[in-house]
Amino acid sequence: MPMWLEDTVTLASGRQTRRSILSAAGRDGVVKPPHPGGEIDAKAAVRGDPKALPEALASAKAKAIAADHPGLVLGADQILLHAGRVYDKPRTRQEAAQALVSLSGNPHTLISSLSLWCGNNEVWQYSDRAILKMRHLTAADVDSYLDRMGEKVFSSVGAYQVEGPGIQLFDAIEGDHFTILGLPLLPLLDFLRRYRSGVEQ
Repeated sequence: MPMWLEDTVTLASGRQTRRSILSAAGRDGVVKPPHPGGEIDAKAAVRGDPKALPEALASAKAKAIAADHPGLVLGADQILLHAGRVYDKPRTRQEAAQALVSLSGNPHTLISSLSLWCGNNEVWQYSDRAILKMRHLTAADVDSYLDRMGEKVFSSVGAYQVEGPGIQLFDAIEGDHFTILGLPLLPLLDFLRRYRSGVEQ
């Protein structure tokens, strides 16, 4: 089997969706959620420039653990932008409902960024965006969706997951599916193949 099919990557993220994407692509690896301190510093560094935030967060996550792990460490982050506001993961049902009401009938942008570190060096960074338009939701729509999803709405910005029933909230989606899930996969796999080829030469 070619070496690039066997390589593992340490994933600096606790999000199960990202782990499942890598695993399905044959990239099983160690999962080690980073300490939140680096994320706090990254947010402070790009204050006022929300579009730079996911790159800074992805890099901070990978850097935080790369020095203590052999091989490549992957950091990933995603933000949701709407009307100049960055949406965080909801902490309560009320916050989830407010997010859905705000996004209802409107397009919003998801920006997903990746950062690969080896030791003390960042060797690759990539960002991509997708545009999603949520259909008009009634109060009954919001309540029904939140009842069905339960605590799952707290795990994603915008309170939805398009890989599940959340897809029913949308009229249109423009962009790469893996970008929407928070891990632009094809550019990552392309880089990993090229990186392995360079290492073997």
